[in-house]
Amino acid sequence: MAITVRPANEASEADLTAVFGSRGDPANCQCQWFKARDVWSLPKQERVDRLRAQTRCGDAGAAETSGLIAYLDGEPAGWCAVEPRIAYERLLRARIPWTGRKEEDRTDPGVWAVTCFVTRTGYRRQGISRALAGAAVSFARERGARAVEGYPIVVEPGQVAGGELFVGSASVFAAAGFTEVTRPTARRAVMRIDL
Repeated sequence: MAITVRPANEASEADLTAVFGSRGDPANCQCQWFKARDVWSLPKQERVDRLRAQTRCGDAGAAETSGLIAYLDGEPAGWCAVEPRIAYERLLRARIPWTGRKEEDRTDPGVWAVTCFVTRTGYRRQGISRALAGAAVSFARERGARAVEGYPIVVEPGQVAGGELFVGSASVFAAAGFTEVTRPTARRAVMRIDL
């Protein structure tokens, strides 16, 4: 099985819709959790519209996009949000990325963040998130990032993470070359790769 990854602006809206689905957390959130101060006060259609505007799906000539789409044998299978850390309003105010770290400039546009993964039902456990994490590093590097961070869940053997995995697992980030910077809680890590 072949996994390919493309910037979201090079994908169709139909591909993005297929990945996010029509029900469950991805369909409801539309990858707005870290983008909007009060995501659940926004009507669902506004969340959908915001994601479409952020990704610029179908506009391959767009200078920017907010993520990547993975394909398994040509079928849309996954999503990864990646862009400059300053694009994530909630992330800049949250305690998870900053607890236990020396103070750094939170508004540094050279530091990018991988904040969210979605793997479509029927495509899980096939390496989609790993492929997306690796592609996110290349994507950010090509656009001038000095570093890329992730804020994953640490899943111990035999542990089930469930709905928490939208931020990725520490093992997915480690496979892409990220190293742990801090452990703000027992189950959350800050991982980073300097480019």
